Amino acid sequence: MFAVTAARTDPDHPLAGLRLGEHPDPSPPDGWTTVAVKAAALNHHDLWTLKGVGIRQDRLPIVLGCDAAGLDEDGNEVIVHAVIGSGADETLDPRRSLLSETHDGTFAERVAVPRRNLVPKPAALSFEEAACLPTAWLTAYRMLFDKAGLEPGATVLVQGAGGGVATALIALGRAGGYRVWATSRSEEKRARALDLGADQVFEVGARLPERVDAVMETVGQATWSHSLKSLRPGGRVVVSGATSGAVPPADLNRVFFLQLSVIGSTMGTRDQLRRLAVFLEQTGVRPVIDRTLPLSEAAAGFAAMHEGEVFGKVVFTN
Repeated sequence: MFAVTAARTDPDHPLAGLRLGEHPDPSPPDGWTTVAVKAAALNHHDLWTLKGVGIRQDRLPIVLGCDAAGLDEDGNEVIVHAVIGSGADETLDPRRSLLSETHDGTFAERVAVPRRNLVPKPAALSFEEAACLPTAWLTAYRMLFDKAGLEPGATVLVQGAGGGVATALIALGRAGGYRVWATSRSEEKRARALDLGADQVFEVGARLPERVDAVMETVGQATWSHSLKSLRPGGRVVVSGATSGAVPPADLNRVFFLQLSVIGSTMGTRDQLRRLAVFLEQTGVRPVIDRTLPLSEAAAGFAAMHEGEVFGKVVFTN
């Protein structure tokens, strides 16, 4: 079958390890099944893999991709949950992994997954829209509606508008009744964030009109200080990523004096993915898709993400 793989890793030139071509068909073990992939979405996780982060060298070459929507062996339209783990909350399993870390991922004609990882795709969602949900949109859903502890009407700051998680946070937050503020270095991305539903937008690091109830943080080191300074006393910052660096100054005096909470959030459960799909079906909210490309042109999508030229999701189709 045709697939997009990481043949080798290079922290300085990640795209050099990208390979497109023939790969062995999946052989699902007991309890697993095969999905014919109709659409798959690109994530920063895929770039990190090419850089050598979170992947064992003995697993190479490995098919990239965490997210997919397609047809199961009975022809049912399904969404693939990307977290491979056990327990009521797979994300808390210390042995958990994502597709494309230990097992081949979704950038292929077919992917093998545990049967329990399949979620029905609502008919109202296209395969391309559904493929955006398992990583970025599920991460945003859990951050907002599980970890943030907010009621409708609360004010949320989203750092770094433009990425897949950030655009999902803006759209979901608006639909959930929050007042959403967003930051970006790019004037164009700030304008698009307003179109997406943000109430106000600011340059990164700008002084805000008032302190917010919660900050959704995926950028890390570059925005961390601003995130803490933007919170009201007793507020919380929910962290699901650190694309600009993972070791910012902690500013512990501010954390304890203002009784701030720092909450970590990783992905989401299969049940949360199912509810997210229903939420989109009921509200009419849809993922922002920057571009759709055939899987055979995946290298162009990787290059765009690597250069930061993406607003929303890049989707590959078979």
